[in-house]
Amino acid sequence: MKFPNTKTRRPGKKGFSLVEMITAVGIIGIILFLAIPNIVRVREDSELNLAIARAEALNMAMASYMQALGRVNAQTLWAGKNNDQRYTAVQPYLQYAPNSLSGYLPGYSIVFPATLGNQEKVHLFQGGTELGY
Repeated sequence: MKFPNTKTRRPGKKGFSLVEMITAVGIIGIILFLAIPNIVRVREDSELNLAIARAEALNMAMASYMQALGRVNAQTLWAGKNNDQRYTAVQPYLQYAPNSLSGYLPGYSIVFPATLGNQEKVHLFQGGTELGY
């Protein structure tokens, strides 16, 4: 029968050795070093996908606006308005829309088309760069 070596573990002492603790912290550090860039990328991708989804919702709201008012009437009312006024015009056709366009897409900007003639899409920008979605 073999007995455990009493020289490696001192009786009455419980816990991890310094080497075991340093090894565990090192392994956790390596895992975090590899995981953090992926977590950041997932967050950025989800923000972009939200912006694209909201831009598409604005496209659908413009279509609903044009359908509710009629093509000629909607085109007449749309012309000559600025971006914020156009958002106010389509806001009733958006579910849970905030009062301002900047609150609808934080971090991104939207430019509505100048005319509603051929049902153009809104243009989505991030930091001055247009995102082709």
